[in-house]
Amino acid sequence: MKTVQFTEFGGPEVLKLINQEVPEIGDDDVLLEVRTVGVNYADTARREGQYVVPTKLPFTPGAEVAGIVAKVGANVKNVKEGSRVVTLIESGGYAEYVRVPAQMLIPIPENIPFEKAVALPLQGLTAYHVLKTMGRLEQGETVLIHAAAGGVGSLAVQLAKKFGAGKIIATASTAEKLEFAKKMGADTLINYTEEGWEEQVREATDGNGVDVALEMVGGDVFDKTLRCLAPFGRLVIFGAASGEQSSMHPAALMRRNQSVIGFFLPQIIKKQKLFQESLHELLELMAGGELELTIGGTYPIEDAAHVHSELQGRKTKGKLVLTI
Repeated sequence: MKTVQFTEFGGPEVLKLINQEVPEIGDDDVLLEVRTVGVNYADTARREGQYVVPTKLPFTPGAEVAGIVAKVGANVKNVKEGSRVVTLIESGGYAEYVRVPAQMLIPIPENIPFEKAVALPLQGLTAYHVLKTMGRLEQGETVLIHAAAGGVGSLAVQLAKKFGAGKIIATASTAEKLEFAKKMGADTLINYTEEGWEEQVREATDGNGVDVALEMVGGDVFDKTLRCLAPFGRLVIFGAASGEQSSMHPAALMRRNQSVIGFFLPQIIKKQKLFQESLHELLELMAGGELELTIGGTYPIEDAAHVHSELQGRKTKGKLVLTI
C-alpha cells in the first residue's frame, strides 16, 4: 500500500511516498480502507520534531481518517464490512489502509461526504472541548477566539454561538478572514496584526475582559490574551504555534480568580464515552445543517509535501484534506 513517511525531521521535503505492507488486524480491530485524511498543524509539528510528545522515527503522520471498513476482527460486532466510518488515531493516517480499534469508529451520516466527515474530528472535537469541557462556557458569557477563520476557530465561533455565548470576539490577520468569521457568527472583529489589539478586546467588553479565551500561539500572544481575561476568566491553551514560551507568573492569577487551562485532545480520546458522544453530536449537527465546514482544498496523497507547505505558509482558508 502507498504510505507517506519521514525518516528525519525537517521541512516538507522530508515527506516521502513509499510502499508498505497492509497492516494485520487483531480480533478487536478493523482494517479501514482510507478515503480521506485530514491535514493538521500537529502533522507539521510531528514532521519538525516539535510535537508535544516525542515522535519516534520513521513516522507516518495523520490522525483524522475516514473510509470504508474493509475487514473486521473475530470479536467485532458493532461494525460491518462496507460501513462508512470516521475516527481519530494516534498516527499512520497518510496511508491506503490503517488498523483501528473497532470501538473507536463513528458512523458517517449518509448525507455527509468523506471530505467533510474527515474535517471534523480533530478540529471539531478541539473546538467543542476547549469551549465546553475545559473552558466551561456558560450562557451569556463572552468568548475570545483567535484565528477565527481557521479550522478550529471557525468551528469554535459556530459552537460558541450554539452553546449560548453572549458575545463572540474574533481575531484574524486580514479583512477577508474577519468577514468570514462574521459570517460564522462572530460579533466583534479584531485584526491581531495591529498594535494594541488587546486594548480593542477590552474596549469591546467595556473594560471587563472576556470570560473564556482560546489561545494556540504562545509567547507574546499568550501574554496579551491573559491580560484580556475578566475576573473568573479561563484561558484555554491548545497549541503553541509560535514555538515561543510565555513569561506568566502563576501568582498573578490569584488577584482576579483567573485560570489557565491546558488542553490535549489525546486525553479526550482516552475517555471513550466522552469521545464517542461528542463526535457523534458534532456529526449530527453537521448532518442537520447546523455546523458549516469549509474545505480549503483536497489533494492526492502524493502531494502531501506541497500541502504541508501551503498550510504552514498560511496560504489557505479552511480544512485541507488528502484523498486516496
